[in-house]
Amino acid sequence: MELKNKPHAKGTKALFRNKFMERLTRTHIAIPLVVFTIISTGLMIYGFDKSYLTTLTAIGLFFAGLLSFTLVEYIMHRFLFHLPPTTEKAEKFAYTVHGVHHDYPKDKDRLAMPIPLSITLATGFFFFFKLFMGNLVFAFLPGFLIGYAAYLWVHYMVHAFQPPKNFWKILWVHHGIHHYKEPESAFGVSSPLWDVVFRTMPRK
Repeated sequence: MELKNKPHAKGTKALFRNKFMERLTRTHIAIPLVVFTIISTGLMIYGFDKSYLTTLTAIGLFFAGLLSFTLVEYIMHRFLFHLPPTTEKAEKFAYTVHGVHHDYPKDKDRLAMPIPLSITLATGFFFFFKLFMGNLVFAFLPGFLIGYAAYLWVHYMVHAFQPPKNFWKILWVHHGIHHYKEPESAFGVSSPLWDVVFRTMPRK
């Protein structure tokens, strides 16, 4: 989706006339944080209870899952959310899933996917990862899901709070440049790591 620098509106905007559909587009940030922390904890406990995991294996796979999510986050943000639309329907889809966030970046209710959609995707990732790593998925997927929760929390803080006067300020600056200066760069939200790797760091 191609975005141009323009004034960003305060407040919010309705995406659907249907009240139920409109409500589905809004998610309180606490809900996915709690839900995916519980799911991740439950998966790890189940994996240990069934002796699928050892402590060292679980730690290594957990952090591998966490790192893997940051790459998925970058790829989706860069190549899906900012994909130039070729049809009117594609343009509407792009605006619904991401464009509205660029127009209304302070809208706190649209900083997370609707829970039904995110749980469906998490279920799909479970079976996809299990296909390749078997029962080790009970450590890898929790790291992946906690990576998603961490992304949500960072994204929320960046848009809801003033930047701190410490090392973490870099995340506020990095994402701020993406929103207000260079929407074609700085695609990493939870980390600028993959922007460095794929050379999409801001020019300034």
